[in-house]
Amino acid sequence: MSDKPTATNGEYFTVPGWAVVALRGEDASRFAQAQFMGDVAALAPGQWQWNGWLTPKGRVIALFALLRIDETSLLLLLADADPGDFVAALSRFVFRSKVKITHEAAVRVAGAFRAPDAARGAAVAGTGADSGLELDFTGAGGARTLRIGPEAAAQDPGSAARWRACDLAHGLPRLDPAQREQWTPQQLSLDRLHAYSVKKGCYPGQEIVARTHFLGQAKRGLVRLQGAAVAGLGEVTAGVPPTGGGASNRPIGQIVCAAGDEALAVMPLDAGDGPFSCDGQACERLPLLDGLAR
Repeated sequence: MSDKPTATNGEYFTVPGWAVVALRGEDASRFAQAQFMGDVAALAPGQWQWNGWLTPKGRVIALFALLRIDETSLLLLLADADPGDFVAALSRFVFRSKVKITHEAAVRVAGAFRAPDAARGAAVAGTGADSGLELDFTGAGGARTLRIGPEAAAQDPGSAARWRACDLAHGLPRLDPAQREQWTPQQLSLDRLHAYSVKKGCYPGQEIVARTHFLGQAKRGLVRLQGAAVAGLGEVTAGVPPTGGGASNRPIGQIVCAAGDEALAVMPLDAGDGPFSCDGQACERLPLLDGLAR
């Protein structure tokens, strides 16, 4: 992750890859509690948490920040998923629940490398997306503020790339469509973000998640890597790159997302510190940063 300041350091810029989905109605919280992997019932109004939606086989369909606005309104800050497809798929499970699910297309997402004015930790500042909400994305990598609201922000590719790199450095996987339904929450180390529950009761994929947790069957997790070839999202192999046309090294992991020369890979928990290689080029392990859990 680059620490270089950008031209808009401290000012808001558009953060791509995020969309806002609303759940409204008297059954909104109960519906979300039954569908999503995190404990929505434990979330007080005016707070947010990391959460997600799984297949029945316990694979991550979508990852999002979930905000409880009040007793009948939730907002999902949806990462790297088509909001129209997400709304359509989730709506199939509404049945008789009194909840309406909508893509808030007019709501925009912006970020700034600065401390929030009022939001702190899991506490959201503001009353709604139509008037503006502020989230604290601060972690060990420095202060960050995310703004959700109607206001447009400048396009700044450099700042947006730095934001994405900061997400990855803190262990927030940014998954493109090819990675949907491929990984369990444990494989993506989503416990680091407190994004799923093994105690709250039933939800799609809960049996797989709980069994993996309680039987100690989690064998893989996220590793942060840096190298010239990681952007290709290829396999990670053990050892230094082969030379002289020798046999290729043994694959031990798969890169799932990248930003510049840094990436997150799903690898064995006992992979150690390397050496590793990707696409015939060396890559090194970097520490994951803390502080983004909510």
